[in-house]
Amino acid sequence: MSVLPIVDEFIVALGDCDEDDTTRAEILSIESDKIRIINTVWDKQKFTRGTIHAQQTDVAKSICKGDWLLYVQADEVIHEKDHLTIKSACQTFITDLKIDGFALDFIHFWGDYEHYVNGHGWYKSEVRIIRNDAEIHSWKSAQSFRRIPNFDGIDYRQTKGVTKLNVVKLKAQVFHYGYVRPPSIMISKKKSLDTTHQGPIRANSNRGNLTLEFDYGPMSLTKKFSFSHPAVMHDWILKLDWQKKLRFIGKLPKNRARFKHETIKYRALTYIETNVLGGRGLWARKNFNIIKEWKI
Repeated sequence: MSVLPIVDEFIVALGDCDEDDTTRAEILSIESDKIRIINTVWDKQKFTRGTIHAQQTDVAKSICKGDWLLYVQADEVIHEKDHLTIKSACQTFITDLKIDGFALDFIHFWGDYEHYVNGHGWYKSEVRIIRNDAEIHSWKSAQSFRRIPNFDGIDYRQTKGVTKLNVVKLKAQVFHYGYVRPPSIMISKKKSLDTTHQGPIRANSNRGNLTLEFDYGPMSLTKKFSFSHPAVMHDWILKLDWQKKLRFIGKLPKNRARFKHETIKYRALTYIETNVLGGRGLWARKNFNIIKEWKI
């Protein structure tokens, strides 16, 4: 819903869901003639180590007809304040064939809708708009895109003959809500992601270390978000009812595994990047080549 106003058509790749899954009904309830659902089947045995997400992205991409393709994952939302920037950029660079796509900034929310993480190890921007080119494919676990000529459609982690896209960096944001879930739901999501990335055997062997609820850790190590959320998030934000389970004060359980942004090493690197390097990441790997930065 956050991008329907600026697209001609919206392709949804919908996997073969459980019987009690309501995703299809929720999509249809939007009642938009722009939406087209593509029914797919996930083959996790063929597409291992999370590449099923890239393969499913390519399934949707193969159906698209437009000049530019705007990609959003199920936990990503675009703010309406950036619609004009995105539309203008697509119009401005349509004939510049040196440009393969556009990179947008990311805000990674953590625990609730008022806090986010933006330290070392979190990607600050990523490709979310690409030219409709048959050689451009989703990459690894669908975090980004790469140019893969003569792609066999199987190995989404291959490196031979693979090149990064040349992109324009836009002054626009993706609101990433992947880590905003009730703790009991978040732990279920983690188990599902572990299965698609590690395989069922390894994922099951690691589940002995998991608790019944996801522990977001000390919220004091996150940043406070004080701006507006996309309008389509209004009702979701009102549903938040797990704030009391977040750790704003008090001691953490002993032997609890820490997230990267909690460790001394990553906190030190984040401090250097923020206060010494002006936001430039140390040893940061970009999945794209920035040709220029652009804003209206």
